[in-house]
Amino acid sequence: MLGPDFSPETTMHKEIERKFLVKDGSWRTAAGSGTTYLQGYISVDEDRTVRVRTDGTRGYITLKGRAHNITRNEFEYEIPADDAIRILNILCIKPLIKKVRYLVKHKNFIWEIDVFEDENKGLVIAEIELTDENESFAIPDWAGAEVTSDTRYLNSNLVKRPFSEWIS
Repeated sequence: MLGPDFSPETTMHKEIERKFLVKDGSWRTAAGSGTTYLQGYISVDEDRTVRVRTDGTRGYITLKGRAHNITRNEFEYEIPADDAIRILNILCIKPLIKKVRYLVKHKNFIWEIDVFEDENKGLVIAEIELTDENESFAIPDWAGAEVTSDTRYLNSNLVKRPFSEWIS
């Protein structure tokens, strides 16, 4: 049982993000070198996800709650990279997600551009993390349709139904 001082609002990180499709490659001129991520999911339930990820040198385990509007609770912990690779290979739902993430600064914000590979090849998504759901920001010219509310674009759903299966 949780103690009387337990308050989820003060013990968790809040992830507030918006997602957009990327309509062209003009963002690449402002991007540095990318980081390749391999990630998988132990749980992809509607109320919670448990993700394991490696960037080649470090490993992470992340627990996320159900989104309310564009905000959700998130816990993330670094774990040994070797453990992350073992978990990805043994415990995670297949297929794993492979993507290269690029960071692009635009008008005082850092955008994360994910270029997906393997079963999700052809999908490029831009994400921006905000400090408040109502925070205003400028949308770059290379950002297309907003897909924040379209659950198909959640990485946890790309495991269940990869982008390559969308094209009939």
